[in-house]
Amino acid sequence: MQHRMTHIVIGLGDTGLSVVRFLMQQGITPYVMDTRMQPPMLNTLQEEFPDVPYQLGELNALHLAQAQQVVISPGMPLSHPALQSAIDHKVDIVGDIELFARAVQKSKAKVVGITGSNGKSTVTTLVSEILTASGLRCAIGGNIGIPALSLLDDHIDVYVLELSSFQLETTKSLNCDISVVLNISHDHQDRYPHFEAYRQAKLKLYQQSKNQLIHYSDPLVQDASAKNPIFFNDQCHVRTVWYIKNNQVWYHNIPLCPVESFKLMGAHNHLNYVAAMALAQHVGATRSGLLKATQNFKGLAHRFQWVCDQEGVRYINDSKATNVGATLAALEGLKSHTGRLILIAGGDAKQADLSPLQPALQHVSLLIALGQDGAQLAQLSPCSKQVETMKEAVDTAAKHAKQGDIILLSPACASWDMYPNFMVRGDDFCQCIEVLR
Repeated sequence: MQHRMTHIVIGLGDTGLSVVRFLMQQGITPYVMDTRMQPPMLNTLQEEFPDVPYQLGELNALHLAQAQQVVISPGMPLSHPALQSAIDHKVDIVGDIELFARAVQKSKAKVVGITGSNGKSTVTTLVSEILTASGLRCAIGGNIGIPALSLLDDHIDVYVLELSSFQLETTKSLNCDISVVLNISHDHQDRYPHFEAYRQAKLKLYQQSKNQLIHYSDPLVQDASAKNPIFFNDQCHVRTVWYIKNNQVWYHNIPLCPVESFKLMGAHNHLNYVAAMALAQHVGATRSGLLKATQNFKGLAHRFQWVCDQEGVRYINDSKATNVGATLAALEGLKSHTGRLILIAGGDAKQADLSPLQPALQHVSLLIALGQDGAQLAQLSPCSKQVETMKEAVDTAAKHAKQGDIILLSPACASWDMYPNFMVRGDDFCQCIEVLR
């Protein structure tokens, strides 16, 4: 065993515990730190590794500066003074994705990297389902909730990773076979000094990829460092390889399937399908696998999820829309809907500017605003009403809706002011609808 103070792990959640397990397998006993007094995986650490030392509360800057390597969880910003001191002392500061990247280089497996402000989990899951339907052995993880280090297996053909900007900050060796930055919109402005810093964190993924899948019509995801770009788009262009034309998905000049065969509504979701198909095809998916998986895919809970049709009114749960860009995508995707649209939105805006929503809200018949920044949101539309609870929001929406309308929960904000996470918020929305029946 190496000296335990050479390697320090900061953060004792699922990711931090996966790092401890990985290091112990390498014969390295780490020292663990967490600023929380009751980190979620503390009991598990004590049970599995009773000899691993740990410290709770304020970070020990002296220990960090003397370490060989510090592995930080995504939630810990590099701007923390103790980490800045370690950086000044030339300590190797990495995250779990960087450890994964270094380990996976020893295998023959391919890696697909997926980031973006919105749609990451949907595309990541769909890529995995396409590859599985094509007979390939794949593993899915990263920001989607499964620590990447827990995926390492000599029998895997393709690793499909959802990556956040936080994870990419400490990653430099990923070497993806193909990657995509789906989109970039204002988010996490409480973490980054300005939007461009957030954007550059996302674009770091392209610099670690052999091939880059790029949305042709989105200037925010264009990157001059992309050496082998493959363009996709929602319409045909001379440079697009994957595109939608005449309501069909095309690969080069070959029509693959009609968008009507997809179970998810909305133009933004159709573009997510195209991105997933392009990524999967590049790492070995078959045409039959592409068609089978895309036509069976029903989407993920809380991500533009169809809840029910009740008395001719469709209810959609898009609680995962925790930023302005996600809600804009949802509203844009429903522009062709002929009925009225009632939007439930609000929560913790994370100091983001909500005003870009204003033009899209002109197409919303009624905006029902709630949560910490609900008042700020309500000011963006003359057809708005503020409420206190999700029940009041759903009751109000149902009262105003008529046959052919859509009631959409797409908050444009985080849930932390009212709920532990966006899943609980979405579940509350669904439960309130159930009470109406």
